[in-house]
Amino acid sequence: MSRERNFLCIFLFVISFGCLHAQSIKENAHLLYAGDKNLLLEFYKPDLFRVRTSDSQEFKEENWYMLDAGEWNLYPVEKEENNGAFIFNTDKLTVTIDQKSFQLTVTDKAGKIISSEDLKNGGIYSEGNIKGVRKQLTADEHFFGFGERMDFLDQRGKALQLNVGRGLLKPHIIGAYNVLEANYAPVPFFMSTKGYGIFFHTPQVNDWDLGRKDRSALTFQAKGEGMDYFFMYGPDFPQLLDHYTDLTGKSPLLPRFAHGLHVGTYSGGTWGHEEKTSTHYVVDLIRKFRERQIPVDVLHLDSTWRMFGKSGGSGATTFEWRETFQDPKSMFDSVYAMDINMVGLHVRPRFDNGIYLDLLDRAREKGHVYPEENNQGEFVNFFNEEAVDWWWENGVKRIAELGTMFLKTDEGSAFGRMANESTKTGPTGETAEKLHNIFPVAYAKAPFEKFKEYNNMRGMNHTREGYAGIQRYPFIWAGDWPSEWQYFAPVIKAGLNIGLSGVGYWSHNMGGFEHDADPELYARWVQFGMFSPVAHLFGMDHPGYKEPWNYGEEALKIFTDYDRLRYRLIPYIYANAYQQHQTGIPIMRALVIHHQDDPDTYSVDDQYYFGDQMMIAPVTTKGAQTRVIYLPEGEWYDYWNGQKYEGRRYYNVETPREKLPIYVKAGAIIPMQDDVYKDDNQPFGNITLDIFPCEKGTFTLYEDDGLSEDYTKGEFALTKVESSWLNNTSKFKINKSNGQYQLPERSYILKIRKALLPQDIYVGSKNLIIQNKSQILHGTEGWFYDAEESILWVAIQKKAEQEIIIHVN
Repeated sequence: MSRERNFLCIFLFVISFGCLHAQSIKENAHLLYAGDKNLLLEFYKPDLFRVRTSDSQEFKEENWYMLDAGEWNLYPVEKEENNGAFIFNTDKLTVTIDQKSFQLTVTDKAGKIISSEDLKNGGIYSEGNIKGVRKQLTADEHFFGFGERMDFLDQRGKALQLNVGRGLLKPHIIGAYNVLEANYAPVPFFMSTKGYGIFFHTPQVNDWDLGRKDRSALTFQAKGEGMDYFFMYGPDFPQLLDHYTDLTGKSPLLPRFAHGLHVGTYSGGTWGHEEKTSTHYVVDLIRKFRERQIPVDVLHLDSTWRMFGKSGGSGATTFEWRETFQDPKSMFDSVYAMDINMVGLHVRPRFDNGIYLDLLDRAREKGHVYPEENNQGEFVNFFNEEAVDWWWENGVKRIAELGTMFLKTDEGSAFGRMANESTKTGPTGETAEKLHNIFPVAYAKAPFEKFKEYNNMRGMNHTREGYAGIQRYPFIWAGDWPSEWQYFAPVIKAGLNIGLSGVGYWSHNMGGFEHDADPELYARWVQFGMFSPVAHLFGMDHPGYKEPWNYGEEALKIFTDYDRLRYRLIPYIYANAYQQHQTGIPIMRALVIHHQDDPDTYSVDDQYYFGDQMMIAPVTTKGAQTRVIYLPEGEWYDYWNGQKYEGRRYYNVETPREKLPIYVKAGAIIPMQDDVYKDDNQPFGNITLDIFPCEKGTFTLYEDDGLSEDYTKGEFALTKVESSWLNNTSKFKINKSNGQYQLPERSYILKIRKALLPQDIYVGSKNLIIQNKSQILHGTEGWFYDAEESILWVAIQKKAEQEIIIHVN
C-alpha cells in the first residue's frame, strides 16, 4: 500500500443537531465535534481504522518509534447521518458513532456487533491528564497479546500495567525474578477471540482492565493530551497480526546463519571473576564446538570483555578492552578462521570514562547524552541522530574495526526509571517518563542500522527490552531467568505471548542464566531452546557457563543431537521466517493463533506450533516420564515414531529424557538439509522432504542468498511441493522453482511416512529402480522401502526450471 498522504482540506459543514459539526482535515479523514469534544476518524484499510481525540484540537504526528516509517493514503469510506449518528461504511465494516456521546459501535457486513461502547460511561473518557476508553465485553470474549508476559496467555479477567522493566525494590528472588511483574517487552496490543484487535498508540505507561473490575467492560488508559488507538478486524488472528505489523513494521529476515546456534560467553570470568577472562578462553570455546562437531554460527562476548568505568561501573560502557584481553584483533581473526559467521559484543546505553578514553566527558561536552535532573547525564541520546552518529564514530566503530559485527544492547529499561543492574536512576521528569517505554526501540534501532550499513549485509541486533515496533530490529531475549524449574514454564509463556504481540524473532538463555543448572533441567531447556525462533546458549554460572560438556555425558549428547537436528531443519525454519516477514505470523505460535474458536487452546501455555506444521510440547517438570498434551483439530503424527492421533483431544504421552515430544500435522511436508556444522552461505545441497500422509499436503520452500537484502527486491526462489493420497496410491509434485534467485540442480529425497510397499514408482513415464538406502540418502535416483519403519524413500534429481511428478502405485 502506498503511504503518501494528501494534506487536503476539502469541506466543512455544520449540522443542526446541537453544536455538532464535522470537518475533514485530510482527504478521507473525518473530524467530528460535539460541544468541547472532538474525534478524528481515519480509515487505513476497509478493516483498519484509527481513533484520536485531542485536548488542543490539534492532531500532531509525533514520532514515537512505534509506527513503521512512512505515511498512509487514507481509505475512502461511504458516510451518512442517520438517527443521531454518523455511519461509515466499508466493504468489511460499518462504524457507527453517536453524535452526542461519541460512543462507537463496529459491526460486520451482516450486522453482527464486533465491538460496542454501549454501556454506562462507555466510550472515550478523560480524568484530568488521564485519557481512556471503555468498551463492552461479551461473556465469551478472551484476550491475547500485551507483549512478553510470563504470567498468563488468556488475559480475560486480568488487570495489567504495561511499563518496560522488571520488578524492583524487593529482594532479588521475589523482586527481579517475579513473573507477575516482569515486563521487559510490553506491547499495547491485543487480539480478541471476537475477531478484532486494538493497538493503543501511546508511549506512556498504560493500564488495562479486561473485565476484572467490571466483568462487562474493557478499559485502557494512559496519561496524554488525547486518545490514540487503532481498531482492526480479522476476523482471524493471522489477519490481525498482519494488520498490526503493517502498522508497526514487519520483521526483516535475519541472515540465514542466524537461524543456527548463538553462543554467548563471559570469556572465562563472569562478574566477580573478571580477572579470569582472556582471549584464549574465547578461541578455545569455539574450538571445542568445532572439535565435537557441535554446530554453531554466532558468538557474543558479554559484559566482562570491557573495562568497567569510573562512574557507572558495570552499568555503563567505556569501549575499552579489559587488560586480560591482550590481543582482541587476533581473537576475532582466530574465531572467524573457524568459520563463525558473526561475533558481537555486549554494551549498555550509558557512556563512561575508562583509563584511556574519556567518552563520557566528551559526550557531555558535545551534548550527546540525555540530561538528568542533577547532572549532565550519561545515557546516549538515541533520539538524536547526531548523538547516534557520535556514539558510533567514537565508541562502536572502535570495536567494529576489530571484528565486531553486532551488539547485544542491554538494560534499555533504565532510561526513565531505576536501572536493573544498579541503584542508578536515569533521567526523570515528564519528558523522560514519556520516552521510557520507547527508549529500547530507539536504542536497538541505532546499532541495527549502523551495522547493517557497515557490514554491507542484513542487520542483526540482540536486545532484552522492547515495546511496540521492536520487531523491526530483531531479536530480543527473555531476560536473565535463573536455572530453576520454577522459571522454565514461564519463559515458554513469554515466547508465546511475544509472538501473539507481533514479535517473531525471540530467544532465551537455554538452560537458564544464573545458578548452576540441574543436568536434567539443562537437557529439557536445551530441547526447548533448539525449537525456539532463535537458539541461544548463555549463562553466568561460574565455571559452567551453560557450555554443554559441563553438565554430563547425557546432557552433552542431548545438546548435540538437538543442535544437529535444528541445523537439518533450517530449510523449514527459514521458510517460516520468510512467512513471518511477509505476514507477521511468528515462527513460535500459541495454539490459539490457528484455533481461536477452540476454547481448549486458550489455556495451553506450554506447547506451541513451530512453524506451520510442527507442534512442540516441552517437558517442564523434574523427573517427568509422561506429560499431557492437547492436539487441536485434525489428524496428527508423532514425529519420532509415526503414531497417528486424532485431534481435539488430550493425551498422556511418554517422555523419556532424550525425547522432546514433537507432533506434526497430517499432510505435513518438512524440508531438511544434510548434516552441517555451520552455515556456509551457499545454496542448500540435497533436500529431504519428510512427508506425512493426508488427502492433500503442501509446503513452499523459500531460498535466497542468505546474507543480502536483495530478497526485498524479489531476489528469492519459491518451490512449492504438493502431496495427494487416494486409497493405496499417492502423487508428489515438486513444482518449477519461481523467482529471481538461481537455484542449483539438486537431489530431492522423499521420506514418505506410513507408506505401503509400492508396486511401481514413476517419474513421468520413467520407472524408478530400487536402490539401497545408503545410495538413496546420498541422492542417487531410485527408491527403497523400509518395511520395519513403514517408510518409503525416493530420490530424484531436479533442475530449478523442472516440474517433477512422482506417482507411487
